[in-house]
Amino acid sequence: MADAIVDTVASVPVAVVGAGPAGLMLAHLLGRAGVETVVLDTRTRQEIETTHRAGILEADAARDLVETGVSERILLDGHEHEGVELRFGGRPYRIDFKELVGASVWLYPQTDVFIDLADARERDGGTVHFGVRETEVLDVTTDAPRVRWTASDGTRHEVRARYVVGADGSRSMCRDLVPEDRRARYGKEYPYAWFGIMAEAPMSAPELVYAHSEHGFALISQRTPRVQRMYFQCAPDEPVEAWSDDRVWETLQARVAGEDGFRLNEGPILEKTVLRFRSFVQEPMRWGSMALAGDAAHTVPPTGARGLNLALHDVKVLAGVLLRALGGEGAAALDDYQPRALQRVWRAQNFSYWMTRLLHTAPGDTPFDLRRQLGELDNAVGTRAGRTFLAEQYTGWPTAPQD
Repeated sequence: MADAIVDTVASVPVAVVGAGPAGLMLAHLLGRAGVETVVLDTRTRQEIETTHRAGILEADAARDLVETGVSERILLDGHEHEGVELRFGGRPYRIDFKELVGASVWLYPQTDVFIDLADARERDGGTVHFGVRETEVLDVTTDAPRVRWTASDGTRHEVRARYVVGADGSRSMCRDLVPEDRRARYGKEYPYAWFGIMAEAPMSAPELVYAHSEHGFALISQRTPRVQRMYFQCAPDEPVEAWSDDRVWETLQARVAGEDGFRLNEGPILEKTVLRFRSFVQEPMRWGSMALAGDAAHTVPPTGARGLNLALHDVKVLAGVLLRALGGEGAAALDDYQPRALQRVWRAQNFSYWMTRLLHTAPGDTPFDLRRQLGELDNAVGTRAGRTFLAEQYTGWPTAPQD
C-alpha cells in the first residue's frame, strides 16, 4: 500500500494522527502560532461526539481552553468543584481543595472538550479529516515523514510533513512504529472494572463522592443538573444485561449509605456500560520525527481523573518544543519533550494507582486488607498532611514556567 498511487499530495510542518482532544488541542496551539497542520482520524466526528465520557479538568487545563480562545463554554456550562467527598465507615469526609492548596477542578465532560476544539478548528480554518481509513505513517526515522490515508469517497491522499504526532488513542498504531527492541512498555491490568450508568435525575451532591464500603466502591459524579453519571465496582466480565434498573439503584444506594442518611436521587437510567481499566506507559514518547501524545503513550485508570489532563499537558509541552524545532533549533528541541512529559505521567500513574487501590476491594482481599484500607483512608482525611497530599495530587501540579 505504501507504493500505491495517491490522488493528492500536500506539505505541512506537522501532521497529527488522531483528532481527539489531544490532537485537536495541539493543532489549535500550533495554529495560533501560525503553524499549519493536518489532523486525521478514523472515527467520524459524530462517533466521537456521541462517545460519552466524564471529565474532570485541572484549573490549568480549563484556563488554557479559555485563554487560548478555544471556548468560554466551560465557564457557562461547566461546574467548578472546590473539593471532593470521601465516604467510608458510613461517614462523609470533605477534602477542601481551595483551603488546602488554593486550587479547584472543573467538571466538564470530555465530549464537550472535543466539541469545543473541533468547532475552534473549523472556525479557524484548520484542516481536520474525520472518517478516514487505511492510514499509514511512513519514514518516521527520516527528516521527511509522510502520512497516507483513504478518504470516505475512496480517494487516496498523502501529506508530507517535517514532524508527525501520534495522538491516536489507546489502540494507537503510531506507537507500534517504535521498533519492539527499542521500546519499553509498562502496564498493569486491574482485577475489577466499573459499571457505569447515565441517569436522568437531579444531582445527589454538589461535588464528586468517592464511596468505600463493605458492599464495595462507588463514585457519584454529575453531568448536568438533570443528567448524572455514576459508577460502582464490578467484575471485568460483568454482563450489562444482568443488571436491571432496580438492581443498579439498590447496589448504588447500599454503597453510599451512611449514618448521615445520605441517599441518591434516582431516575430513569439512560445508559449502562462496563468500563475496564488499566495502567500503561510506553517509552520512548519520541522516535525520530514522530512524537506520541495522550493515550497513545499512556493510559491511567479513571479513579484519579488524570487521563484527559495528561493528554492536554502532553500537547502543551509538545507544542512548545515543536515551535522551537520549526523556529530554528531543529529536531534537537524535541529531546526536551519526553523527560518533561514523563515526569507528570509517572506522578499521575502513581496517584491513579494509589486512589484505585485505596478505594477498591481486590479479589482475595482478607479482613486484614479491609481494615488496613480503612486505616489508610483515615490517614488521608484525618491529618492535614494527608488531606493536602490528596488535594494536591487531585487538582494537578502547577505547570512549570518552561511548559
